[in-house]
Amino acid sequence: MVSHARWKLARDKKVAQGIAEDPEVERRREEISLAFDLGQAVYDRRTALGISQTELARRAGMTQPQVSKLELGGTVPTVPLLARLARAMEAMFRMELFGSSIRVTFTDVDGTTPEEARTEPPATERASAPAAEAEADAGSGRTAATG
Repeated sequence: MVSHARWKLARDKKVAQGIAEDPEVERRREEISLAFDLGQAVYDRRTALGISQTELARRAGMTQPQVSKLELGGTVPTVPLLARLARAMEAMFRMELFGSSIRVTFTDVDGTTPEEARTEPPATERASAPAAEAEADAGSGRTAATG
C-alpha cells in the first residue's frame, strides 16, 4: 500500500519534471482546498464567539452534523448557506480571490477578524443577534449577493 507521503512525493517529482497534472485533478484539488478553507473560517468564527456547533446549527437552521461536516472541509457550502452562517455568527463573510489563492473570513460587522475577536469580551456581553443584524443592515445596505 502506498502512503499519502509517497503520493505527494510522486506528484512533486512530476511537477519538477514539468509534467502537468490532469486539469480535472487540479480542479478537484482546488475545490477540496476551498472546502477546507471555508470550514476553517466557520470554525474560527464559531470558536471566537464561544458557541458550540449545536448552537450555530440552531441559529443557522442546520443540524450539528452538517456544521461538523462543513468545518471539516467535507462540503462546499452554497452562497445562501454562507449568508445564513454569516447572520448566525453576527458576521460579514469575505472571500478574496487573488491569482490562484483564495482567502475566506468571517469578520465582525466592524471588520475585526477572529483573532482580534478573541481579545474582546465574551459573546454574552455583546449585542444580541437581532440588534447586530439591524446595525449591519442599517450601516451597510443589503446587496443581491448577500441574499
